[in-house]
Amino acid sequence: MFMSFDFRASIGARFPFRFIATLVMALVLTGTATIQPAFANEKYAGIVIDANTGKTLYDHQADNTRFPASLTKMMTLYMLFEAMKAGKVEKSTRIRFSAHASGMVPSKLGIKPGGSITAEQAILALVTKSANDVAAAVAEHLGGTEGRFAEMMTAKARQLGMNGTRFRNASGLPDSRQVTTARDMARLGIALQEHFPREFAYFKTRSFKFGKTSMSNHNRLLGQVRGVDGIKTGYTKASGFNLVTSVNVDGKSIVAVVLGGRSGASRNAQMQDLIARYLPKASRRGGGDLIAKTAPTDFADQPQVAGIAAIPLERLPVPAFASEPVTGTAPVVAYAPEPSPQAAIDEITTASTNARDGWVIQIGALESQQQALDYLQTAQSRATKLLGSRDPFVEVFVKGGTQYHRARFAGFASKSEAWNACAALKKLKYGCLATEIQ
Repeated sequence: MFMSFDFRASIGARFPFRFIATLVMALVLTGTATIQPAFANEKYAGIVIDANTGKTLYDHQADNTRFPASLTKMMTLYMLFEAMKAGKVEKSTRIRFSAHASGMVPSKLGIKPGGSITAEQAILALVTKSANDVAAAVAEHLGGTEGRFAEMMTAKARQLGMNGTRFRNASGLPDSRQVTTARDMARLGIALQEHFPREFAYFKTRSFKFGKTSMSNHNRLLGQVRGVDGIKTGYTKASGFNLVTSVNVDGKSIVAVVLGGRSGASRNAQMQDLIARYLPKASRRGGGDLIAKTAPTDFADQPQVAGIAAIPLERLPVPAFASEPVTGTAPVVAYAPEPSPQAAIDEITTASTNARDGWVIQIGALESQQQALDYLQTAQSRATKLLGSRDPFVEVFVKGGTQYHRARFAGFASKSEAWNACAALKKLKYGCLATEIQ
């Protein structure tokens, strides 16, 4: 006779749920349980860096492209701290809200157009409330427009070695073109500590009172886990639950990143596990600043984003953006694999200066010619056997009043040869389409 058995019901009958939950957490914190369940989440990426030495103590998908969500505000704050250090902004400086800033969706302070807060209030609102309207107001104060400020943020990211990051806004509100990596977020966390040690103390603020409202920090590990002194949480549906955490205990210092958690609770549990496992492995001796100090952003001039070839960070991926579809084809989103600065492209010209025909492949459409050139160089150095003898070129086109730059390779003798090249590139996680130019 077959008999069914409900294991969960049996366990629940024998042991209270609270006891089971406590046991599971104890296993996690003591290292008896594994962190493998996090790997089952395709959005998950994580890293732990020894902030004294720069050594990577742990990483999982740390160089893969992810969405930053409100971790974006770490860079917004970096830019604000930089402006303060340069004497361009004081703590008492009033930051006014435009209709654009006031119109941001929550989380927000709710300041009406024409209203203002001090720079220090802005810092505290970003650290605790993660206020989107404040982020936009800071962006407009420093950059004139939020779009221009996002370009400045991206330029600063390149200077800091965050080669896998691109910003499109100051808040982290959803934008498929705004991307980062766990490694980049760790670099930014370390840079904030190294470059602004006094201002970094703001990140440990537990609550902020604005008017009659008291706002608690979203980082629930503050005050709960020994040594945690910041930094920032983030969430959107696309990103999952993100967290960057700084820990300093008895001379040991780490910065850990968890991206793409399924819930705030599971994200926090994963972070606690990483801290418990890897803080003991950190060094008490440092070798000086890990992130080179960069020149203050010139808020009077439009920033120029550094090219890939200028960034000596071989492990970091380069994000690309939605490519413009050729007639009759669907748009492709391309992601560049690990760049190598060794190979160089001798001559790349725009399509207008050198006519081409026959079959070509397109691996992306980017906003500037330099980005397209860098993207071609990365692809050619990554797939030398496939693309080494091909003819790289950039083709400029305009859509909706905006100029774009197609990154393309020519020199394919037939449709099948071009299609086979795309198939090979897709295995390297490139978007690719083949088309014939006549």
